[in-house]
Amino acid sequence: MDLHLSQEPEADALLSKNSFALVVGMVLDQQVPLEWAFASPLELQRRLGKSLDAKRIAQMDPEALATAFSSRPALHRYPGSMAARTQELAKLVVERYGGRTEEIWTGATSGEELFRRVKELPGFGEQKAKIFVALLGKQLGVRPEGWNTVSTPFSEPGSFCSVADITDTESLNNVRAFKQAMKAANKAKASPDKAGKAAKTPGGSTKTTGKSTVAATGSGKATPSSTKATKPTKAATKASSTAKKVATHGRTPASAGKR
Repeated sequence: MDLHLSQEPEADALLSKNSFALVVGMVLDQQVPLEWAFASPLELQRRLGKSLDAKRIAQMDPEALATAFSSRPALHRYPGSMAARTQELAKLVVERYGGRTEEIWTGATSGEELFRRVKELPGFGEQKAKIFVALLGKQLGVRPEGWNTVSTPFSEPGSFCSVADITDTESLNNVRAFKQAMKAANKAKASPDKAGKAAKTPGGSTKTTGKSTVAATGSGKATPSSTKATKPTKAATKASSTAKKVATHGRTPASAGKR
């Protein structure tokens, strides 16, 4: 199955046929737009002038690889650290899988083993490992027994919560909407906590009432404070509700992509 993660035909073609390029794209998929992350392996290959190969990257001079990452336009927001991480990944693939990246999943006999193998790759935490296992199962047909259990909720059919669900422009927009809803929900969750903290005065402590915050002065009298607790907006409340649903079920509402 052809992948459509970067939305650039040539870059996606490389991801579809080069297992190492795909894993590199997953490593880069953090703190940058996902299209940028998955288009970068092709650009790295162009800059090196040779096919993107784990053995070649593992043997490269670290400074030369860092230069390839940092040359404008940089391949990532943090090109230096990502160059080092990519080389760590390449070395692990060479040492443990003989340079054959696909052995990471073709050699796994169960979902648990597959998840363990992916999670121990440099740059893969628990959530990213789940997402990649879900991507392998949903789009590349890698489905050892239990794969969908270890990658829950990203393995759920019909979900739009990760790169595992991106197959075209519409699904990309749905995934982006999911991430925006999660970000808004997290922000809304943090806002009441900040608003509930009363501003301290030099003369004493503070306490919050239902209507306003009053500061206890040195004389024992309470004076009105300018700090007021704020209520979450309707939009923030709705986003929080959406985030709770997708966090529980791994799905976005059908209306998420209709924007």
